[in-house]
Order: sequence, then structure tokens, then C-alpha cells
Amino acid sequence: MRTAFGGEFDVPLGYFNSPSIGIPPKAVADAVGEAVRRWASGADQPPVFDASVATAREAFGRLVGMPVEQVAIGTSVSQLVAVVAASLPRGSRVLVARGEFTSLTFPFAALGHTVTEVELDELASAADGHDLVAVSVVQSADGRIADLDGLRATGVPVLLDATQALGWLPLDVGWAHWVVAAGYKWLLSPRGTAWLAARPEALETAIPVNANWYAGEDPWATVYGLPLRLASSARALDTSPVWLAQVGAAVALPWLASQDLAAVRAHDIGMANEILTGLDLPPTNSAIIAIDRPNAKERLVKAGVTASVRAGKVRLGCHLYTTFDDVEIVLKALS
Repeated sequence: MRTAFGGEFDVPLGYFNSPSIGIPPKAVADAVGEAVRRWASGADQPPVFDASVATAREAFGRLVGMPVEQVAIGTSVSQLVAVVAASLPRGSRVLVARGEFTSLTFPFAALGHTVTEVELDELASAADGHDLVAVSVVQSADGRIADLDGLRATGVPVLLDATQALGWLPLDVGWAHWVVAAGYKWLLSPRGTAWLAARPEALETAIPVNANWYAGEDPWATVYGLPLRLASSARALDTSPVWLAQVGAAVALPWLASQDLAAVRAHDIGMANEILTGLDLPPTNSAIIAIDRPNAKERLVKAGVTASVRAGKVRLGCHLYTTFDDVEIVLKALS
């Protein structure tokens, strides 16, 4: 068991797979375990979970810099991005980064929009003439960070996917039209949690393609019958929550929101840069790094390192529970 930033983590030595699956603090795992035990004994009723949904929703808003009434819940990034795609006029021009994670790009292509790819560092200069720029704050494959200041300055509406950033990179992106993120990576929550924050002008044009009972102003009064009566806030875009996942998120997100994320960022990129420096590679100042070395995957597996391969390179992610002992294993395996 490790202690990091006041939390306890049951993380194995050599774990660098946070970009795929974040390891929760013990308090999060305990909360979900207790919820499973209550479920197994029939001790809960559906409304019990509303408090967890509300707690996680508010904490997500704090993490991205938007008020709670501008935050909707969902279960995955692609599901929530589909709301954005459906809310654009058909044939809209959407600009994305080349090689972007497809949960962010496929919904626009599937709905018939014109999707144009450019290099990540060309997004701001190419934004003019487009109806939307959609980009991950941190690229999943290699950890490159988008030029948020440059995108903001364009004046073009922006959709940010903060999945690989939120939880280690301090963000204040209330200026973005849309911000989406999944919870099961750096936010240390169970899979089945995702959130979509939107500016008021974006919500005015949003089409609730997943309209359902839980999106009602009072969900327990919109279970049956017409007419349509959705919430007046971003909750109109809600989908019915994954209860056990929300229980975990209600512990994980407030804990992360209470942290000094500048210190978390410094720790995470410090660990990542230590690996790069040890391999005679330039620092990238990102918590996600990509290593292209002969037989790197096999050498790391043999050393007991848990990581992933993305875009032909070994991807390593350093989070707040990563230590120098973990770094040393990587360096010994790849040096």
C-alpha cells in the first residue's frame, strides 16, 4: 500500500497504465465495495444514489471551472460527444488533430459533418472558417498538450476532451463551449462515469438526443407519460447514471478537486521527465510519454512494468502514486 497526496493506493510496483485505467484511492474502492455489499443485500433504493451523482457533478464543475448547473452526466465520452455532434447544423465544418482519439472524432463523421484533420500544433492557425474545433487537451497516444490559449484566441467554438488531462493538469476552461471527460483514467473513478460541461450559449442549441426520465427537472416525476419536460439546466442532457460507478466518483472527484493540482502536475511530469532524461530523451513536461525503443514492450513486460502500446510506441503514464522506484524499473529495463 502506498501513500500519496494524503490518499492510500494499492498500486503494484511498475504501474504506468493510468492513461488506460487509473488506480483509485483506497477510500474510493472501499465506497464502491460497500455499495456492492448493500446491493447484494437489497439494502438500497434508486433515489439513494442521487446524492452521489450530485456530489460528483459539482466536483467535476470545480475541476473544469464551470458551475454545476452547466454540467451533464453520461457514461462515456463518445455518448456525450454525440450530443455535441447532433447539436450542430448538418454539414458543419469540424477541425480536429490528426491521429486524434476516435471517441472524439467519429461522432462528427458519423453524423455527416465535414471533419478536417491537421497537425496538433496547426489547430489554432487553421481554425478560421470552421464551426467547431474538437481536440483532446492531452493527446492519448503520446501526451502532447494542445495550445489552449491559442485556441481560445481564435474565437471559434471549441470542444475539449479533458479525459487524459483532468486529474493531473490544472485546468480552468470555462471559456470553452464544451468540455467532456471520462472518469476511469486520471480521475480515478470506476468506468461508466463521464461528464459534459457546456457554456450557456452552447446549452441553448443543445439537442437532448438521449432524452430520458433522469433528464427531467424532477427525475422521479418524469418516469411516465408525456409531455416532454426536461430540466432547464445541463441536466436535460443527462443519461441515467451507473449507480455503483457514481458512488466511486463521488469520493474520487471531490478528493482530486481538493488537491493542489499544480503540485500533482509537478510530481507527475517530474516522474515522466526523469524517465526521459534517463533515456537521453528531451523532457516533454507531460504526464504521458511515448517510448520508441527496440523490443521496449517485451523488455518492460519482463521487468514487471504495466503499460500500453499506442500508435506503435510504448505509452507510459505517471500519476500521483508513481514513485522513483517505479521509474528505476523502467530505466533498468530500457537503458
